[in-house]
Amino acid sequence: MKLFKLLTIAFVLTAFVACNEDKKKSEPEVVTVEATPQKTVYSPAKTEAEFKDPKLADMFDSYINLKTALVNTNNVITSGASLALIKKMKDLEADNATVIALETIAKSNDIEEQRKEFVVVTTTVESMIKNQIASGTIYKQFCPMAFGNKGAYWLSNSKDIKNPYFGDKMLKCGRITEELK
Repeated sequence: MKLFKLLTIAFVLTAFVACNEDKKKSEPEVVTVEATPQKTVYSPAKTEAEFKDPKLADMFDSYINLKTALVNTNNVITSGASLALIKKMKDLEADNATVIALETIAKSNDIEEQRKEFVVVTTTVESMIKNQIASGTIYKQFCPMAFGNKGAYWLSNSKDIKNPYFGDKMLKCGRITEELK
């Protein structure tokens, strides 16, 4: 009798284990893969404003490329964009402080240092384009939180706020303070 019970238990256990193995084989294996979030890359908007001097239009487009590289927090592209802007600034006889700021941006691998120098560049570009817009609008924008809440300005060819001082960390932090026409 004991042998019969033991054989019955062994048979039931074998059947149970065999049935469970079949279930495991028939069910697809689920593998969870965590995707690394992809950083959005922003492209500059087309400049709709027209300038009285075509050299200013070309310089402003290079400025927008520099600003966009900072928005994208890409120090390598920022360096390249500043090199392109240096030549255009020299052609327009920009002051030496602006050329030095652009050279510092070009040589630096530190995005925060590049952003600090961008303030100087923005001030110069604004003074160069003010009263030189034939048609359209350039937007002067401001982030009050930049540089430890001191705030900083930048110029944009779009009403959309894309903050070059924080990039994706605070992309839409800012406001339009003036429309240059």
